[in-house]
Amino acid sequence: MEFECLVYEKLGTAALIKLNRPDVLNAMNARLWFDLESALDIAEKDPEIKVLIFTGEGRAFSTGADLKESKDRSPEDYRRYLEKLQEISRRIIRFQKPTIAAINGYALGSGYELALACDIRIAAEEAKIGSPEARVTSSVTGGAMRLLQDLVGPGKARELLFTAEYIEGKEAERIGLVNKAVPLERLMEEARSMAEKISQNSFLSTKMIKKGLNMASDGASLEALMDYEVEACLACVSTKEREESLKAFEGRKET
Repeated sequence: MEFECLVYEKLGTAALIKLNRPDVLNAMNARLWFDLESALDIAEKDPEIKVLIFTGEGRAFSTGADLKESKDRSPEDYRRYLEKLQEISRRIIRFQKPTIAAINGYALGSGYELALACDIRIAAEEAKIGSPEARVTSSVTGGAMRLLQDLVGPGKARELLFTAEYIEGKEAERIGLVNKAVPLERLMEEARSMAEKISQNSFLSTKMIKKGLNMASDGASLEALMDYEVEACLACVSTKEREESLKAFEGRKET
């Protein structure tokens, strides 16, 4: 399928979703969000796809909202746009298949928030990451008010959001905002390697584990989580895949 604002490519068991508006540093307009939604539909329905990798074409992951488009919206149109943005962000956060953000350059505003919505973030060391919303009289979206605090703690989250300062990939790794920072030339290699490690494991297991982790982030009680853990474990061990996985695991131990 051809997209106007992104490139969708299958890399074995991974789907690469590349934001593709390099002339405006992948600024996110309504069309890009709709393209993202369609790409999620494709990846969700494809049984060969086990992991999604998000990245950007050119010098940026995404510099955030397309201000040229947003400045002409009426308040009613802006509300509809934001509600759609939130709907797609929720879907990425809760997507059954693990997601990786490969942050190749600027990741600002809603581009930063797209990376936060992913399960794992790998950044180029020189990437610039931050939320400029307080500079332009706006506010964060995409669940960032919760996701950022979960990653770096409430104090650091407030500092980053209130000052609107950008940090580089290495600093983002130090504070736990990204899982790993690597030289730009190694970024996609690292992202694909991570995707391959995940793909080698049971999709059912990762799906059940991700659901439980999201329940925990959403504030489920310890009792509710432990009850869910029983059901998740039983759902996994009662499958034929379980028998095959155990045989493969025992074979690896013997070599």
